[in-house]
Amino acid sequence: MKLSARERLVLALDVNNFKKAEELVDKLTDYVGVFKIGNQLFTAEGIKVIKMVQEKGGKVFLDLKFHDIPNTVARAAEVVSKLGVYIFDLHTSGGYEMMKAAVEASKKLSFALGISKPLILGVTLLTSINQEILEKEIGIKKSIEEQVVHLAKLAEAAGLDGVVASPWEIKALRAACGEDFVILTPGIRPVCKSDDDQKRIMTPQEAIKLGADFIVIGRPITNATNPVKVSQEILKEMEEVLKDDY
Repeated sequence: MKLSARERLVLALDVNNFKKAEELVDKLTDYVGVFKIGNQLFTAEGIKVIKMVQEKGGKVFLDLKFHDIPNTVARAAEVVSKLGVYIFDLHTSGGYEMMKAAVEASKKLSFALGISKPLILGVTLLTSINQEILEKEIGIKKSIEEQVVHLAKLAEAAGLDGVVASPWEIKALRAACGEDFVILTPGIRPVCKSDDDQKRIMTPQEAIKLGADFIVIGRPITNATNPVKVSQEILKEMEEVLKDDY
């Protein structure tokens, strides 16, 4: 995707109230293209926080990771599409029929309303999962890369626009699903920042160089004393890689 550094930067609004979210959006709309609203903030504040971001000129990635029977996820996809979010996601482990139902419902609703269909991404494996957890706790004997690629190809077949995957799988995903397949990567940490509970991490520059379309960063920005400065540094790092594309 031909996007600027700002358009590619997704800020995780992992805060627990409207006021904190609004303060971050006010400070960072000039530096962040997409604001991710996840389970914590959405459960606390609901739809009004989506509208707040949109009214301030930001795009919304609604990160609720839908995972249910096909009809239930399809109805959720209709509701989310009507809200005008830029991106939403669902778990690829819900299977082909569930993903296909979500895509078809979103397309139909968006066409009927004359609005743009959101990008629909499939969550492959959470970045908190490593090989040991995959094998011993989840019971899957494939390597992480093999499992991520398997789920991504299933998502592609079901009509999803792309996947959420760690930066460590970008190269394999590009080889399996092509250049037009959208890859959004969490687990991004600027140089010298803590890896927190993330297992499969990478710097912004490394992820963009490998071909990530969007990178998600949360705590390194939201917990910073000067979040604007950190955002500017991240953008500069990304632009160094992207400058040859323009």
